[in-house]
Amino acid sequence: MDVKHDLTEKGKRDFELIQRALNEDDQSAYAQLLQHYREPVYYLMLKMTGNPYDAEDCTIEAFGKAFKRLEQYTPDYGFSTWLFRIATNNCIDFQRKNKVQTVSLTEREPKNQTSLQLTDNGPDPEASIIHAQKLIVVRQVIEKLKPHYRSMIEMRYFEEMSYEEIAEKMHLPLGTVKAQLFRAREFLFQLLKRSQDKF
Repeated sequence: MDVKHDLTEKGKRDFELIQRALNEDDQSAYAQLLQHYREPVYYLMLKMTGNPYDAEDCTIEAFGKAFKRLEQYTPDYGFSTWLFRIATNNCIDFQRKNKVQTVSLTEREPKNQTSLQLTDNGPDPEASIIHAQKLIVVRQVIEKLKPHYRSMIEMRYFEEMSYEEIAEKMHLPLGTVKAQLFRAREFLFQLLKRSQDKF
């Protein structure tokens, strides 16, 4: 990846961080990239989803995918442009997967007539059982993570601690905690893929 001489100051900064992340596996470089772009990506996701919880999930997934594909980035265009495209595509996929299922109450309907659609928001016993089984598998997989990553995942997603609380408890900079949580999630995802036959 050759540096472009016409890069802006921000572009040069990002390029140097990417080089450090890729060539030296520098965790602080990942943390700085996250620090620079987390807020704008989050607000983009919030605008697309209209839900702060979904926006947070989409933001985490977007950075996870971007960091995983970092070697594919070329400085022909800004890192932010590349990152926002990944985030946008990921959010579109998220919305498609989470689209509310509706059932038409009419077998036939004229082209100009809207069918009546109902959504069942009540608890589904079968879904609850499946969710519980998945949670058990996730717990088992988390046990296979390195202790450092396992602790971070448990604090964030089971104890629902904030990034700031985790940073204070582990005596780490906030940016480092966020970057390492992305890495922990990636390891967890890979382990879960190997266990998908249990779902």
